Amino acid sequence: KGTIKSDDGKISPPPKKEIKESMEALIHHFKLFTEGYRVDKDEIYTAVEAPKGEFGVYLISDGSSKPYKCKIRAPGFSHLQAMDYLIKGHMLADVPAVLGSLDLVFGEIDR
Repeated sequence: KGTIKSDDGKISPPPKKEIKESMEALIHHFKLFTEGYRVDKDEIYTAVEAPKGEFGVYLISDGSSKPYKCKIRAPGFSHLQAMDYLIKGHMLADVPAVLGSLDLVFGEIDR
């Protein structure tokens, strides 16, 4: 019950009601969303379950408010890697059927 957000004012925007009434809250909101906040120099990989498989994000921080490197691994990328295994022993004419059965979205693979 209640709001679901951090109480830390450095990483959490002020409530909407405060933004409409307080100039300081409006400035804080503007600075938070334009400048962001600094994170430690580190790297992390995290994966979440997506409708078609594992969606992974690998971030490298250089200590600034913007990521130094961001790699995104969509679920379709793993499925496309399996094509070599899936079509072994099949005819060339079977490739479109196998590819279609994977339900790939090539826009997400191109990340």
